[in-house]
Amino acid sequence: MRNVIFLATALLMPLASWAADDIKPLGVKLGLWESMVTTQTSGMPPIPEEVLSKLSPDQRARMEEAMKARQAKGAQPRTNKSCLTKESLDKAMTFGNEGNQSCKRTVMTSNSSKQEIRFECSDERTNIKSTGTMHVEALNSENVKGSGQVSSGNGTNSMNIQISFSAKWLGSDCGALK
Repeated sequence: MRNVIFLATALLMPLASWAADDIKPLGVKLGLWESMVTTQTSGMPPIPEEVLSKLSPDQRARMEEAMKARQAKGAQPRTNKSCLTKESLDKAMTFGNEGNQSCKRTVMTSNSSKQEIRFECSDERTNIKSTGTMHVEALNSENVKGSGQVSSGNGTNSMNIQISFSAKWLGSDCGALK
């Protein structure tokens, strides 16, 4: 589940740009941004069996009910603020490559106004495999929108996540968010 959450969190950072020889940073202003992110999930997270085996039947049932209740609410928008720095704009998105997870990304489109990335990740330790796409479009230097989808599974459980977002530049001063 940690890998699914990490991957989803990484994708929910709408202003993150992937730096590499084949990826061009979005042409957006640096500073304070406000994002509205909407996610919709279906299925059950691919939680490794060694984690599930530590839960009592009651704990497991409560966790499954909580997931079903969250999904029944439908897409829930969240608003957050983040500070976009040159370093974060240029930082490579690793999709969790720092651990046992191996990810391959394919750049479909990359220029100052649009980026589309496909990725495939697998974690041999947990047997979790994830695939997805992320599309980000800079409407202008102060407005960004995007969408993405992630499918993740371990042979027992699978989960799909649909993501959409819009973001607007608030100003050059990040204040306490630095």
